[in-house]
Amino acid sequence: MVSIRRASIDDLFAMQAANLLCLPENYQMKYYFYHILSWPQLSYVAEAANGKIVGYVLAKMEDDAPPEDAHGHITSLAVLRSHRKLGLATKLMQQSRGSFIPTSISNRAAEKSMLETYDALYVSLHVRVGNRVALKLYKDTLGFSIHETEEKYYADNEDAYAMRKYLKERTTSEEPDSTKGVKKNNTRRK
Repeated sequence: MVSIRRASIDDLFAMQAANLLCLPENYQMKYYFYHILSWPQLSYVAEAANGKIVGYVLAKMEDDAPPEDAHGHITSLAVLRSHRKLGLATKLMQQSRGSFIPTSISNRAAEKSMLETYDALYVSLHVRVGNRVALKLYKDTLGFSIHETEEKYYADNEDAYAMRKYLKERTTSEEPDSTKGVKKNNTRRK
């Protein structure tokens, strides 16, 4: 059995190990600390019955966004190959995403905290254009949509889809541009 719980500082080395095993985009330990210390209610781990961390989602608020565009960002999501096809990525994303939004049917402390503290309009993430499995998860299962394509986003120059999932209704001034633009040679923001 695998359970989903909020990540703690004690989980960071296991999260980094999962990242190194699963993804080509890797981060220094200080980046994990930055997330956990700055936004402790946003990152979650999937923990097997034996205590092993088998997946994680690392999330943050975009701290350079103006208040009217407050939004969260999924920095990294990984599930060990041995634990894929169990719905863990979906559960991790839903748990983290739930922390960004208010809900009338749940009074979980994390959701209440996110509403009172951040009032996020949407959650964003980047995915490699060639990662069809992740793209299907984000679009078809989790309801994200492609906002734009960012050319040469990754270190190996692969393009990324910048994706968003809106968490509350937007006003007319917040509607996205219908011409989905392409940012060229974008500086990587995570």
